[in-house]
Amino acid sequence: MIKKRLRPAHLHVMVSEEEQALIVQRMAEAGIRNMGAYMRKMALNGYVLNVDLAPVRELVSLQRRCSNNLNQVAIQANTYGGVYHEEIKTLQKDYAALWEPLSDLLKKLSEVVEL
Repeated sequence: MIKKRLRPAHLHVMVSEEEQALIVQRMAEAGIRNMGAYMRKMALNGYVLNVDLAPVRELVSLQRRCSNNLNQVAIQANTYGGVYHEEIKTLQKDYAALWEPLSDLLKKLSEVVEL
């Protein structure tokens, strides 16, 4: 039984040593190890985005913790009826201060992805 190739067409491109070194460098920057995959991606889409989402993950984690704290205060208020107004205001202020940069970052990321 003969397997048919997924990509049967062959392309051959000659590059200088300097160009090859630059291609390998850009592949490393994009986190791609397969030369064929990199060349297909670049030929078909024109660019490869390698986005470090660590800061986004940290902001999302902080936002979740802040939301959790706010929910705990709400549970405390509904269960025992004893929550200081200042506590709620502080939590709301912290939540708003955290949500604004997260929202801005997500908007910027969505703009980059839509390029």
